[in-house]
Parts: sequence; C-alpha cells; structure tokens
Amino acid sequence: MPERPDRRPPPPSATKRTGWRRPASPAAAPPSAPAPAPAAPAPPDHRSVIDSAVYRDGRRTASPATLAETFRQLREEPDGMAWIGLHRPTESELHSLAAEFNLHELAVEDALEAHQRPKLERYGDTLFVVLRAARYLDAQEEVEFAELHIFVGPDFLITVRHGSAPDLSAVRRRMEANPDLLSLGPEAALYAILDAVVDGYAPVVEGVQTDIDEIETEVFRGDPAVSRRIYELSREMVEFQRATRPPVGMLHGLMAGFAKYGTDEELQRYLRDVADHVTHTSERVDGFRQALTEILTVNATLVSQQQNAEMRALAEAGFEQNEEIKKISSWAAILFAPTLVGTIYGMNFEDMPELKWAAGYPFAILLMAVVCVSLYVIFKKRDWL
Repeated sequence: MPERPDRRPPPPSATKRTGWRRPASPAAAPPSAPAPAPAAPAPPDHRSVIDSAVYRDGRRTASPATLAETFRQLREEPDGMAWIGLHRPTESELHSLAAEFNLHELAVEDALEAHQRPKLERYGDTLFVVLRAARYLDAQEEVEFAELHIFVGPDFLITVRHGSAPDLSAVRRRMEANPDLLSLGPEAALYAILDAVVDGYAPVVEGVQTDIDEIETEVFRGDPAVSRRIYELSREMVEFQRATRPPVGMLHGLMAGFAKYGTDEELQRYLRDVADHVTHTSERVDGFRQALTEILTVNATLVSQQQNAEMRALAEAGFEQNEEIKKISSWAAILFAPTLVGTIYGMNFEDMPELKWAAGYPFAILLMAVVCVSLYVIFKKRDWL
C-alpha cells in the first residue's frame, strides 16, 4: 500500500487549503450580489451514512454525524484516519467525497452504478476495490449476493455497500478492539474487510454442500422436481464462482506489492491468511460446479432409464393385450362357424335340397364339428390359443 503523505493534493473543485485546514469561513460575497435563498434540502429516503469515525493511533477520536463534519474533524487531525461507512449513498454524497478525497471519477461512477465485477484498481495513491459478499439463506435454501465498494487512501477508508452483507459494524468493532492493528492505517481496515467477506463465504460453502448431498439423495430416489433444483443451484454456483475467483488474483496482486509499498509485516501475514482462505473457497466452488454437472448427467441418465422402463412396460402391456385379443378373436371365429351352418339350415324354405334328406341333420352336425376343429388346430399352431 502507498506510504501516507503529509497532505493530500487538493481536489479540483475544493477551496485551496493551507495544510489540512480550510478557511474558517467562506469569503464574503460582493455587496452588489444578493445572497440566494438556500433551497430546502429534500429529506433522504434512508440514512446513507451508517457510521463515520476519525481515528488516531488506532483509537476513535470523533464520531461525526455528517460527512461535512467528518471532513472538518479529519482536517483537525493531521495524523488521523477517517473510516466512513455508507449504504446506497446518493450521487451528491459520493461527489462530495470525491471532491474531498480526490477520488477518480471512473471509480465514483462504478460505485454509483453497482453491478460491477470484483476487481482492484489503483488511481494514484488511492485503491478502489470491488467485492461481492455472499450470504446463505437457510429458509429459501439459496445464496444472496451483495456488492461492496471500497476506497482506500493515505488517511481514509470509504465503504459503499449495495446490499445487506457483509456486517461491517462487526468488522469495525473488532478493529477498534485491537488499536495496535488499526493504528497501521487504512490498509489494516481494508484487510479486515477482505477477511470478513472471505469468512462470509464459509457458511455459504457449508450450505451448498448440504444442498448437494440432499440433491444426490433426491436424484436416486427419483424425485421429479430435482432437475429444477439442480439447475437453480448451478446458476447460483456460477454467480458464486464469479464472486470468489477474482479475489484470488486481487490478493496475490496486493501481496506482490509488499516490497514496493513497504507493507507492514503483520499486515503481510494477515493478507496471506486471507489469500489462503479465498483460494480454498474458490477451489471448493469449482468442485461444486463439477459435482453439479455430474449429478445433472446422472439424473438425465436415470430419467432416461426410467422412461425406457415405462415404455417397455407399456409395450409389454400392449403385447399382452394383443394376445388376449387374439384369443377372443379365435374363439369368436370358432363359435361363428357352427352358428353360420345352423343359420343356413334353420332357414324355412320348402325347396331346400337337404330338408327331405335323412342324413341332413348328422351331416350338419359333422360339418360344424369339422369346421370348429379345423379352426382350433390352425389357431393353436399360430399360438393364438
């Protein structure tokens, strides 16, 4: 991290300073220029400044309620550090911070727009860091993501949250409980925030591991809704991978600058520990994506096998039904033959040649028997009976 200069360069839009102090009061306006009536500020929809403090030697010396008061308090503490925590700030608030701390307009634009990929960029003596925090929601069994933007300068650290995670108040309390570490400057606060974000990935990893175990059980149990769950969890893992993979390169980049920027040895150890954790998390997430891909393949195979079994069962049922139809049709044909003969002989006509024939009745019975036996033998040979 860069060494802390004795004074910051004045921002282009700010009044020229002497040291860290502005003039006690603005210059009087010319008598001929009437002072415009101040416009009543619109009430904010929410409190953007979550916490703002000025520290000296690792201890809080002031807790300003507004940004303007924070700027004033910092000017009165030449060796102090400002830590400003914001949640969804307005454009005017970020522009006032940019004017005071000489923040680059591109970084300010990114902080306003949000929806940025995790990254680390350096603008002069200021670092701009974008992180994606994650939180596992047990009730919904899903992962919630939130963006965190951090500006780190020689004597200030500004956090801009676009979501509920992480809980930076806990990070601040932990750092305030360790003044020796906080006295190392904004770099120490940055590393503490990095550690909090990376530690926040651990419950997500455990929750996802539990989900994958449940999905494996559902797959082999044949749950029809498991495919949708696999798809939704796979999409979350894509987002989780986008959140955990870039910090690996970011932290290694910071580690590469230890010698150049004279980073304190304690902070070096702290950063290496954070880098190890995020590398391990990134590897776990990669494993989750691979496991979900394999589970999806297995599920598709099992679904295909189940469909084949159902089709086979339907085919067997159709075959059995055809066999029954053959039997019914065969017996119907056998019974139809004597009915046909009897119907012919039962017609009441005086001119029928067999009516006066003494052997007519035995002949009719014999004919019926021969036809029935013949049909039975034919159907039996064809396995219809």
